[in-house]
Amino acid sequence: MATSKFQALWNHPAGPKTIHFWAPTFKWGISIANIADSTKPPEKVSYPQQIAVTATGVVWSRYSTVITPKNWNLFSVNVAMAATGIYQLTRKIRHDYFSDEQAVVAKE
Repeated sequence: MATSKFQALWNHPAGPKTIHFWAPTFKWGISIANIADSTKPPEKVSYPQQIAVTATGVVWSRYSTVITPKNWNLFSVNVAMAATGIYQLTRKIRHDYFSDEQAVVAKE
């Protein structure tokens, strides 16, 4: 039973013998690094980097459902990239545009 499942995965058009398997697998490193960067102070977060991560995640989440064969690893990693990018952007925007107003209001 397990042998046939392994063989089916191994011989799948999006299996480990193809770039369709390894490209999204390496993209998980970007998502994990973005999660690790959430401990970084917001002033050290880069707008261009996070916009690129978010846009890549959003665009490829959509297109990964259109390609054949369906590559759910590609879809999942792009949803994760979009989510982590949006989270980092909201942290940065909150810090840059809303934290000063709250500090002024708190002083009054």
